[in-house]
Amino acid sequence: MRVLFATSEVAPLIKTGGLADVSAALPAALHSMGVDVRVLLPGYPQVLKALPSPQTAADFPALPGFPPARLLSGALPDGVPLWVVECPELYQRGGGAYQDEHGGDWPDNAQRFGLLSKIAAVLGSTDSPLEWKPDVVHCNDWQTGLAPAYLHFAPGAAPCVMAVHNLAFQGIFPPQTAAELGLPAECFQPDGVEFHGKLSFLKAGLYYADHITTVSPSYAEEIQTDVLGFGMQGLLAHRRKVLNGILNGIDTEDWNPAADPNLVQAYDATDLSGKSANKRELQKRMGLHVDPKVPLFGLVSRFTRQKGLDLVLKITPQLVALPAQLVLLGSGDAGMQRTALGLSHRYSGQVGAYVGFDEGLSHLIEAGADIFLMPSRFEPCGLNQMYSQRYGTPPVVHATGGLIDTVVDCSAASLKRGDATGFVFDSMGASSLLSAARRAVVAYRNKKTWRTLQRNGMARDFSWDKSAAAYRDIYARLMQ
Repeated sequence: MRVLFATSEVAPLIKTGGLADVSAALPAALHSMGVDVRVLLPGYPQVLKALPSPQTAADFPALPGFPPARLLSGALPDGVPLWVVECPELYQRGGGAYQDEHGGDWPDNAQRFGLLSKIAAVLGSTDSPLEWKPDVVHCNDWQTGLAPAYLHFAPGAAPCVMAVHNLAFQGIFPPQTAAELGLPAECFQPDGVEFHGKLSFLKAGLYYADHITTVSPSYAEEIQTDVLGFGMQGLLAHRRKVLNGILNGIDTEDWNPAADPNLVQAYDATDLSGKSANKRELQKRMGLHVDPKVPLFGLVSRFTRQKGLDLVLKITPQLVALPAQLVLLGSGDAGMQRTALGLSHRYSGQVGAYVGFDEGLSHLIEAGADIFLMPSRFEPCGLNQMYSQRYGTPPVVHATGGLIDTVVDCSAASLKRGDATGFVFDSMGASSLLSAARRAVVAYRNKKTWRTLQRNGMARDFSWDKSAAAYRDIYARLMQ
């Protein structure tokens, strides 16, 4: 079974969010199962730097609407074969994968990711210059959304899967972009790539793909509703027979408290004493009072309204008064960043905030915090709530998407069943979040209940094995 996995980011080479983690872990899991998977990635500077001696696999002359490009071959750190689209005109620049140094979207993003989609489609058709041809092309989010459209009009095209990691990002561009990128005029219509008079990369993928997946069963249902469909709910409901949700896994080697080099002391479910040492280290590093008894809330997140960070900032005075401590790590909205830093000064010794991203600190927060906050308004899957359970740090989450699929609310019934792992609140709002946080603090003060919650969470299997097998089954059905 040969699978081309097209993505705009993959850890550790280039990462802006969870897509990069999935794009590293899922191909690796498939590779270990014997699937011949190749990852296709744009040639950003940091990606080319990670390929010390790349080989040229193919040359692409100027395709309609695109400059010339080369296909370089290499491998990811875990050994999964990697193909990189080298096109200096589109990718060799500063800034990030999608935005410039000032946080503005690159004005030629349609061409940048149109090229990625186009080459994925060429490699998946009889026009491919390579001997290796995929049985299935697996596309991810809007950045590869045009690949299914290109494949639809290509000779001898392989079937394709369109994976939606976050429906809110849709790749919307002016209507003339469709012709500029070489799409046939016949596809620019409601039954095609047109979306409210514009071109939508994501809609192209959802319309033309042979199968659609998303990253949790609950999110697969939510995106068919007016609330979370972002205008695509009608199309998704129409295609529900080829739509399913497969829960993401996590890298259980990278996220393992028993062998995490970012921690000051390792621990596991049989001996949780190491958590206290990590809590002490976290308190010191973030300028908090070193107190083993006070409950410490941790948060690692993008600073956006979607993630519910505004609610966390709003209830911080009440959290501190419980009493409790709070550590925040992340970046995003400038106003939220200022507020977080302001709270850390106002409540010095009780609130610590780090604006930016620090991988090591994120691991230490998962280990050193007592309770993890993840009150997202919507969350397709989420990974941090799984990390926190694996680290014996029960999460407080909103009942949405992958959060409700992975966290079991602590109640008398769930404690009796033996599956309670965290705290879930239904109604989105500051008062509901605060109520759930207070429930968590009450449970924290009961050592027996807390140990049960920790061990239940640490016993959960969040590995990629089951999820990768589900994707492999989809590929097999499409090949038939």
